[in-house]
Amino acid sequence: MMDEKSIQMEYINRCAALLKENLGRDPRFFIQNEGCQMNSLQTETVAGMTESMGAVRVMTEEEADMVIYNTCTVRENANQKIYGHLGHLKSIKRQNPDLKIVLFGCMMQEQHVVEKIRKDYGFVDLVFGTHNIHKFPELFYRTLTANSQIIDIWQDTDEIVEGLPASRKYKFKTGVNIMFGCNNFCSYCIVPYVRGREKSREPQAILREIEELVEDGVTEVMLLGQNVNSYGKNLAVPVTFAQLLTEIEKIEGLKWIRFMTSHPKDLSDELIDVMRTSKKICHHLHLPMQSGSSSILKKMNRHYDQERYLDLVRKIREAVPDISLTTDIIVGFPGETEEDFLDTLEVVRKSNFDTAFTFIYSRRTGTPAASMEDQIPQEVVKDRFNRLLSLVQEKGRENSARFEGTIQEVLVEEENREKGLMTGRTQYNLLVHFPGNSSLIGRYVKVKLDTCRGFYYFGTLLAQ
Repeated sequence: MMDEKSIQMEYINRCAALLKENLGRDPRFFIQNEGCQMNSLQTETVAGMTESMGAVRVMTEEEADMVIYNTCTVRENANQKIYGHLGHLKSIKRQNPDLKIVLFGCMMQEQHVVEKIRKDYGFVDLVFGTHNIHKFPELFYRTLTANSQIIDIWQDTDEIVEGLPASRKYKFKTGVNIMFGCNNFCSYCIVPYVRGREKSREPQAILREIEELVEDGVTEVMLLGQNVNSYGKNLAVPVTFAQLLTEIEKIEGLKWIRFMTSHPKDLSDELIDVMRTSKKICHHLHLPMQSGSSSILKKMNRHYDQERYLDLVRKIREAVPDISLTTDIIVGFPGETEEDFLDTLEVVRKSNFDTAFTFIYSRRTGTPAASMEDQIPQEVVKDRFNRLLSLVQEKGRENSARFEGTIQEVLVEEENREKGLMTGRTQYNLLVHFPGNSSLIGRYVKVKLDTCRGFYYFGTLLAQ
């Protein structure tokens, strides 16, 4: 009996033959990603499967025979952006009736969205969600052999299919999913409803994937999960995230390890100690705070308070003094008072974040927060958001500037739009621009950080 990977590889071959027969040439595809880094990784998988069908990637929808969107639904404007894209695609499909349009990802897990697509966007050929991405070749084959819209949404799955093709953005760095789903049910968040319950990959499968990536030229991995700190709890033989990191560190040829996202309620002393002693884990931790008010954190169902969060920050800074700490903050959660907001500002002052990603609360249908009383007026939210942003930028500039004049190791990622200027990233996740040439891409080089420009640096490449 064929395993699931073999089944999908067979469908990839069938799609390749049918596309070539229908078009008389190599098919062209356009793919666009919305949302988080886990989405980006899944977009790379779908792109890899599409390329395995013999398709060539193009940069605009107008050039394509297949248009694929990976959708996000964390905030309302992400949904509206997709509907805007579909309006544009309708006119393109009028000119090219054979164009195949594919929507997948988190937004497609919402029933009201699927009903709207079925009713108002009948020209979309294929819709699937977050749980059956591995089925894309089989589903796409059905679009090539049927004249009707295909919608295939799973509510959940225990299946994790390993080893599917992927088209990586960088040859030398990539993300690796270590788990899927979320069990936290923060009251504002739609993610557990669209990504399902937590499922951890077996450590042996993760290690094998990273070893294969390193053999293929990868030197930096980003371990990804909605809450990496709870990794391994649902495995038959439980493994902690700290234990997984310890094993990954042993892989020869791997230089840097990053991870996200860390939920404060599960950040263990064991993990902090592994970060302290590690030679490969980058000194950057993204630790979403969301609010500095203990009462709002309780309403958010975050399972920690202001005191616990600040205690974690203290522990991390004691263990890893040069740590770059970043966070997420939501402004305007239902019931947030001015006093609650001032608590948030106070935690920002005390925590010395290098960067804070600030968001206005977005009401998501189906979450507990959406039906809470005391929704905050927009003019109040915007005023608070602007005050928070001002403080975050001020503190971020101060904290990021601490590296000015130092020599740092930088992984060179790409050539800047400004000719002759290269862009790379330090282990602290700071962007650095410096004069150089494309032969440096993928290499680790020493750069003197000359000038801090807030959240990035201009530097000078040192003799290697």
